[in-house]
Amino acid sequence: MSVETTHLRPDHPISRVIKGCWQLAGDHGPVDRAAAIADMEAFLDAGITTLDCADIYTGVEEMIGAFIADLRQRRGRAVADRVCVHTKLVPDLGRLSEIGPQDIEAIIDRSLKRLGLEQLHLVQFFWWDLATGDVMRALEALKRAQDKGKLRHVGVTNWDHAPIERFRAAGVDIVSAQVQYSLLDRRPEGTLVPWAGANDVHLLCYGTLAGGFLTESWLGRADPGFAFENRSLVKYRLIIDEFGPWELFQELLATLARIGEKHGVSLSAVASRHVLDQPQVAAVIVGARYARHLDKTLQIFRFSLDDADRAAIAAVLAQARGPNGPVYGLEGDRQGRHGRIMKYDLNTRPDAPVHAAQPGRN
Repeated sequence: MSVETTHLRPDHPISRVIKGCWQLAGDHGPVDRAAAIADMEAFLDAGITTLDCADIYTGVEEMIGAFIADLRQRRGRAVADRVCVHTKLVPDLGRLSEIGPQDIEAIIDRSLKRLGLEQLHLVQFFWWDLATGDVMRALEALKRAQDKGKLRHVGVTNWDHAPIERFRAAGVDIVSAQVQYSLLDRRPEGTLVPWAGANDVHLLCYGTLAGGFLTESWLGRADPGFAFENRSLVKYRLIIDEFGPWELFQELLATLARIGEKHGVSLSAVASRHVLDQPQVAAVIVGARYARHLDKTLQIFRFSLDDADRAAIAAVLAQARGPNGPVYGLEGDRQGRHGRIMKYDLNTRPDAPVHAAQPGRN
C-alpha cells in the first residue's frame, strides 16, 4: 500500500490525502502544540506530504513553519522540501472596501515569515463579498506577487465556476478550487465539476467526513439536535438537515459500514474513497490534530469500490433532498442559518506581528 499522488501542475505534486490543519487553530478544543508539530512527521513519513492551512487559522502557519524548520535541521533540506503547504488568503469582511494591493502583499509576506518558506507553494484566495471592494485589484496584486516569485501557484476556495471563470479571464492560472464535497454535500457536481474538467482546475475537497459525522461513532445514534461544542459540528449538522431526515443519514452510515466490513476498512474510508474517485477530485482533506488516527486514514488507499458498492451508495443518495444550489451558496447567505455561524473577521490587520516560531522538539 502506498499513498496515491497527483500533480496540480507539472511542478506541483501532492498527496491525494491532505492533512487538514484547521483543528489546530483551537476551535475544536485544547491543542498540545508540541505534540501536534511532532506528529506532522508521522504523516510525512507515511506519504501524506501535503498540509492545508490558512492565514486565518490562528497559529497554524507558525506551527507548520516550526515543523519544517525542525525537519530541515534534523533530517536535511531534501526531506523538508518534501512538505507541500497549501495556505489561504482570506481578507476580513470588514476590510474589503479598503484593502489595497499593498495589504495583499503584506498578508503574503506574513505567511512566508510564519511558514519559514522562500516561496508559498499554493495560495488559495477567497473574498467574502464580491460586491464589496475591488476583488480584481486584489487578485492582480496576488498575480504580481506570483510574478515576483513569492508564490508558486494560485487557487481559490468556496466558489462555484462563475467567479473562477472571471479570474481566469483576467489571465490568472487557477490551478485548484477547494470546496466542500462529500456524500452528504454533492453541490460541486452541479456546474463546478464539468466546468473544472474543461478548464484544467482540480478540486481539493474538505468536509468529506462532515466534521466526523461520517464515521462509526455516529452509527445508530439518535438525532442530537444542534447542541454541540464547536461550530464545525453545527455546520455539518446543518448539512445533514439539508441532505434529508436523520433516518436517511443513518441509512447512509449503515450502507457505508456494510461496504467497509466487506473490504476490511472503516466506513469513513469508504466515504473518503467515494469522493476521491469522482471526476476532477485531486485530493480529499482530512482534518487531524494528531497522528492517532493515521492508520485509519491510510485505509483509503487499501481498497477499491466495486460496482455493487457504488450501486448501494447511489440507492441511498437518490433519496436525498439536498443540499441544492451552487457551491457555498447556502453559506454565502450571511443572514441564513448556514451563514450566521461563520466568523468573518479573523485575519486581523495584515501588518500584525509574526510570532517567532518555536521548535517542535527540544
